[in-house]
Amino acid sequence: MRIAKAHFLDPSSNGPYCVAALALSIVVFAYSTIFGQIAVLAFYGVWLLLVAVDYRRALGNPWNYAWILAFCIFCGFSVFWSLAPSVSARGAVQYASHIFCAIIAARVCSDRTLTIGVLVGVLVVLLYSFAFGGYHYDAIDGTYSFVGAFASKNQLGFYASLGVFFAGICIFALPFGIMTKAFAAATGLLSAYALVASQSATSIIGVALTMVVLVLLRLILTFRPAMRRAGFIAALMLGAGVAVVAVNAGAIDGVLGLFGKDATLTGRTYLWSEGMAAFREAPLLGTGYQAYWVQGFAEAERLWAEFYIGSRSGFHFHNTYIEALVELGAIGFVLLVATLLTIVVGHLLRVLNRDHDRSSYILLGLMVLMVIRSFAEVDSLYPYSVGSFLVYFAGSRLARKESPQSAKAAGSRLDARSPGPGMEAARLS
Repeated sequence: MRIAKAHFLDPSSNGPYCVAALALSIVVFAYSTIFGQIAVLAFYGVWLLLVAVDYRRALGNPWNYAWILAFCIFCGFSVFWSLAPSVSARGAVQYASHIFCAIIAARVCSDRTLTIGVLVGVLVVLLYSFAFGGYHYDAIDGTYSFVGAFASKNQLGFYASLGVFFAGICIFALPFGIMTKAFAAATGLLSAYALVASQSATSIIGVALTMVVLVLLRLILTFRPAMRRAGFIAALMLGAGVAVVAVNAGAIDGVLGLFGKDATLTGRTYLWSEGMAAFREAPLLGTGYQAYWVQGFAEAERLWAEFYIGSRSGFHFHNTYIEALVELGAIGFVLLVATLLTIVVGHLLRVLNRDHDRSSYILLGLMVLMVIRSFAEVDSLYPYSVGSFLVYFAGSRLARKESPQSAKAAGSRLDARSPGPGMEAARLS
């Protein structure tokens, strides 16, 4: 039996391959520190193989992605002023190759394969964590929490929140059969349990707010495009008003109390102040990409000691924007924010102005989750991270040249499908 090479690149027929590739990628992002370099090579293999099959279809026109790569290119240029040039050079190359894999995935994977692939990957990650993971004592707040096979409860919480998010997407936003939705529901319940067990406030709040946003958007989408913009602006103003009232009523303290947090956010406010002090030392260009948290550097060693980080690695300022300011200065910060805003606003405009643009609806929800997390975590700045992979996946989808008419036609074709339980394996795309 011979399989045409084009099937590997056609989203309508490559479902099984893309689901396997996405699931493998999720597991690699989670446990590359456990499984080592062979896992990272497997990640590269499943995506770069498609370049060998047909590089034009796998990568498309590189100029379409110039705005996505601007921040990454600046990371590479930082080697010229980095405090640790070799670290910055290696990190920038890894980051760039990681982004290229995300671009390939965005071109060959459909919304359905993305959803199922992430769910399968998250299921494997959580099962491994429950089988081989354990609890961790936090010396800062004096509590025990389930971290699974990770070094941090926030990482376990992140994968669990992705499981909850994509389970909701599978059940309520995509036309899957009953068996697939049952699988998604089971994975979502396991993810919800892991989310609660991790006690990760960032992950719980992030996915809860994201689901609220998706429900409100779903209501707005019941109107015609001309009315959606007015409805969105009204909802935005109402949300801002409710937020102001809630803050003045002490809602923040109440929420922090639910998770056993104090006003310092378990030391994060002190860490943020240290980050801003480091930014003022090199405000324009920063210390260089990945050149702050380097063993042997005095400030990094001091903070590792103060926060009981015995491994002296895998730590950051718990804020994407402060991390960018420290490593890449004001220029890198502007490039990063511009990239994130372009992705969010681009998908939002597609949702508000188009009919049946389910892809942008899903990716906008995903970006809302990532933006919420960005104020307390660093998910999108480094290679071999599920956060950066999904952010650039969303950006690459936005960069593709696609007319509103083709998007509407694609949505109509998708709505016309009615897959049964026995047809899911063949119709993952």
